[in-house]
Amino acid sequence: VLAALVFMAIVIPVVLQGISIANRAGVGAERKEIAVQLAANMLNQLSISNLWQTAQASGTFEQDYPGYAWSMQQQAWPDGDMQQLTLEVTYPLQGRIFAVELSTLVDDSVQ
Repeated sequence: VLAALVFMAIVIPVVLQGISIANRAGVGAERKEIAVQLAANMLNQLSISNLWQTAQASGTFEQDYPGYAWSMQQQAWPDGDMQQLTLEVTYPLQGRIFAVELSTLVDDSVQ
């Protein structure tokens, strides 16, 4: 009986720590998935409607996704009349800020 109690005293904290780590990994994966989807949606919206030429270069998703923010950078593509748009979405997780970036090419000659 004493051996079983000692065994449980060792095993239970290890199992609980493993569950905690798995939970944090799951939350991190979920938030990253949301950030990627937000970035893809915003990048599509900006590029399809040509709003990338006139839109502000940053913003937040505070209304629907508190803590999530985005910023857009553009740079000339070396070949032809193209611009590379890069959209970064930042999100908080356990007191730290993480980021995902998505890029696409847009035709600079289309007005």
